[in-house]
Amino acid sequence: MTLPTRRRRAMAAALAAVTFTVGAPVAAQAAGSTKAPAAQQRSTQAQLATITWTLQRASNPTPDQQDAYNRITAAMNAAVARYNNLSDLGKNITVQYDPGVPTADGNINGTIRFGNRSYMTERTALHEIAHTIGVGTSGRWASLTSGGTWRGAEATRLVRQYDGASATLSAGGGHFWPYGLNYDNEFSQTAADRHVNIVAAMVRDGL
Repeated sequence: MTLPTRRRRAMAAALAAVTFTVGAPVAAQAAGSTKAPAAQQRSTQAQLATITWTLQRASNPTPDQQDAYNRITAAMNAAVARYNNLSDLGKNITVQYDPGVPTADGNINGTIRFGNRSYMTERTALHEIAHTIGVGTSGRWASLTSGGTWRGAEATRLVRQYDGASATLSAGGGHFWPYGLNYDNEFSQTAADRHVNIVAAMVRDGL
């Protein structure tokens, strides 16, 4: 076999491997088959995972309800677009307007409730989406925190990339900081992007 022929066959094999990576996922892996490399798995996940949301609405909303629906829709659309642009996370979320909720809350079962209008913002929506994904709500949250610090390697590496080699990601009370977007004064476009990136890293850490 000539050297050019080997190169042509090697290139053909490489192209075939790329086609497999971006193709439709296999529903079940054959017994004894080799698991795809992590990079290929993440590539497939990025194509498949999407955060979607639905707002539960009254059939004949009052002016108060309609105003709340408009504010919630703007906040959720912005937050979901940011998550979908920057991460491969997936979640189906049901959103409610509940005037009895003092602020807003999110649950790992996929529900978010907004009450107070001052919390119907992208900052709050990003924060509550994180709770639906597992921040402070997953059964694995406690095992990944110790002494008030997140111990997962991926999120730790990321916060050190942002804030220096000695930076740590604090965790407590079901929240994390910095970049947890726990308060309005923490929000900026950069902080919002970093928030999404850190939540995705936490999931890779096993959240």
